This record gives sequence, C-alpha cells and structure tokens, in this order.
Amino acid sequence: MNEVWFTVAVLGVVTIAIKAVPAVVLGGREVPAAATQVFETLAPALLAALVVTQTFGGDEEIVLDARAAGVGAAAVAVVLRAPIVVAALVAAVTAAIVRAVT
Repeated sequence: MNEVWFTVAVLGVVTIAIKAVPAVVLGGREVPAAATQVFETLAPALLAALVVTQTFGGDEEIVLDARAAGVGAAAVAVVLRAPIVVAALVAAVTAAIVRAVT
C-alpha cells in the first residue's frame, strides 16, 4: 500500500472516530454546540488539506502541473453549481488535456 492510500485510509478511520466519539463518550446526553461545530468542520478541513498537499506538494517545493489545472477546473465547475460527478469529470478531462499538451 503506498502513502496516498494509507493516508486516505487513516483519514477515513479518523473521520469515523470523530463522528463516533461524542456518542460513545456522552451516551444519551446533548453534545455542546461548540463541540458539534468543531466535529462538523474537522472532516472537510482534513479532506481539503489532503487535496491541497496531494495536488501542489512536491519534494519540498510547490508543483504546478496537470493536477493543479484539474483541481482549478473542478473548482470552477463547483462554483457554477455543477454536480460533483460533473466536477470530477471536468477535472479529469482537464488534467488529461493538459498532460497531452505538455
């Protein structure tokens, strides 16, 4: 298993743990609003960090290549309210075109 899939697996387990901890620790009691906000924003923040490091990270430098173009195109598609599947396809096609051209 390479580093990327290991990271994805660890983040998945951490996300599940974050969702399960309040139920296990608090039992039937109400979760404080501040804690709920932290739990709700932590998983997307971890996913965003993974996307950024895998898209722009290189060997101790920032890399701008086809991956960055694909993520940029997907971001534009999401801003234009395209479905996530369409945004993923736009990203893949854009990255493929950039790789074919360069």
